[in-house]
Amino acid sequence: MSNEAVVVTQAVDVPADVVYAFARQMDKLPLWASGLAKGITQRDGEWFADSPMGEVKVAMAPANAFGVLDHDVTLPNGVSVHNAFRVTPCGDGSLLSFVVIRPADASAQSFEADVAHVRRDLAALKQLVERQHP
Repeated sequence: MSNEAVVVTQAVDVPADVVYAFARQMDKLPLWASGLAKGITQRDGEWFADSPMGEVKVAMAPANAFGVLDHDVTLPNGVSVHNAFRVTPCGDGSLLSFVVIRPADASAQSFEADVAHVRRDLAALKQLVERQHP
């Protein structure tokens, strides 16, 4: 098991409650979460997304007052990956933070690519909410 992790952060010039409300809308995920860019649908109360790995199940933490957007992604092979994600109030804006944990079998290059992917996704989320809430 790897203990290596990177916390990717992104400042957003929009209040945390607005960012949180937008980011937790499952149908909006493909707009900023590039791994789910092909779309997301709901079936029998569960959310499924088309990803580069095939269809994955996405389960978001229940709505909460703390800005926690943790979500579990179940891969086509049945492995579930927990993603720790949060929106924190920061002055008049907010701070996104996403913990990227290196899987035990991931190469350094693969882990760096995962971190870069999360950076791009958080930047895309920032652009979306800042455009919608100037």
